[in-house]
Amino acid sequence: MKHLPKAIFAALALGTSAMIALPLVTSASAQSTSKAVAVAEMTQTFAIDNMTCASCPITVRLAMEGVAGVKSVKVDFEAKSATVLYDPSATTVAAIAAASTNAGYPAKAIGN
Repeated sequence: MKHLPKAIFAALALGTSAMIALPLVTSASAQSTSKAVAVAEMTQTFAIDNMTCASCPITVRLAMEGVAGVKSVKVDFEAKSATVLYDPSATTVAAIAAASTNAGYPAKAIGN
C-alpha cells in the first residue's frame, strides 16, 4: 500500500507527458497534410465569352465555384477571363469550363 501513491503519481506523470506530446505530433502531421494539399492545387485561366454586363462575372464565378474541388475564382470583366484555383484530384479543367458554358458563358482554357 505504501507504493500505491507513488504508482498513481507515476501513472499521472506519464499520462500528462503523453497528453503534452500528442498535440505536438498531431500539429506536425496536420502541417504535413496541409502542405501536401497546397502542392496539389493548380491555377487555370479561362477565356470567357458572352460577358456583356456587370452581373455576368457574378454568374460565371458562382457557376465555377459550384464545381467540387474549385477553391477560388476571380473573374476579370475587362479581360473577359476567369482565373481558377482548384484541386486536380477532385475536378478537371473540362468540368470547370463546362460549368461556365452551361451557365451561358462559354469558357476555354488558355495559357498555363
